[in-house]
Amino acid sequence: MTIQVLVAAMNQSDHSILEKLNIKTDAIIGNQCNKNSIEDLEWQGNKIKYLNFNERGVGLNRNNTLMRATADICLFADDDMVYCDNYEQTVCQAFESHPDADVILFNLEENHPGRYIIRHEERVGYFNYLRYGTARMAVRRKSIHESGILFHLCFGGGTKHSHGEDNIFLADCLKKGLKVYALPMYIAKLTEDRESTWNNGYGKKFLVDQGCLYKAISRKWWRLLCLQDAVRHHSVYKRGWMNAYMLMTRGRE
Repeated sequence: MTIQVLVAAMNQSDHSILEKLNIKTDAIIGNQCNKNSIEDLEWQGNKIKYLNFNERGVGLNRNNTLMRATADICLFADDDMVYCDNYEQTVCQAFESHPDADVILFNLEENHPGRYIIRHEERVGYFNYLRYGTARMAVRRKSIHESGILFHLCFGGGTKHSHGEDNIFLADCLKKGLKVYALPMYIAKLTEDRESTWNNGYGKKFLVDQGCLYKAISRKWWRLLCLQDAVRHHSVYKRGWMNAYMLMTRGRE
């Protein structure tokens, strides 16, 4: 079983990101910068491809690497994380013990935990997939390619709608009938050494984008998705669930 890390990065001027992320397998670096070039090299016995493109948008960046992936299993990485030394063995073991899995989600270590922590194995479906992001995801490449699944180009950092490309990706996996699992195993640690390129808090822009996200996921149920979100997170949004809901439903515009 082969493993390949697909990295979404920006403004990389050298190859230091390979050491920074502790890459120990083959990898494709999607580097959005101010030039266009493709470079192939070898790093500690692994095949590395650098895609330097003068364009913006995290979905486009991830698609560039995903379309060129060749390994059995692909991991999606950001440039602010460090992989565990044994991540290759952990991922291989997870897929070997779950031969029916098309997507497996793992834990990420944080100094100040803010993400959902997987404490026991669970099957991921329509009622819990929204809690997972791309950087904790490993996919069976053949399943993704044959299902024609790609990242949405209008959501995520560098696009009109500042977040949600990972949620739409997982929703598409479920719609295509792929099997998704979450396992209580750690594969990387977030370094938290840079500010988010999109998250400026839960203001008006965030809530309107959230409504747009739900409509992209389901044109039939998007208002219900907005409602449950506004009610469940009213204390986080700090504007009352009704006001949050009204802003989200502007996503139809």
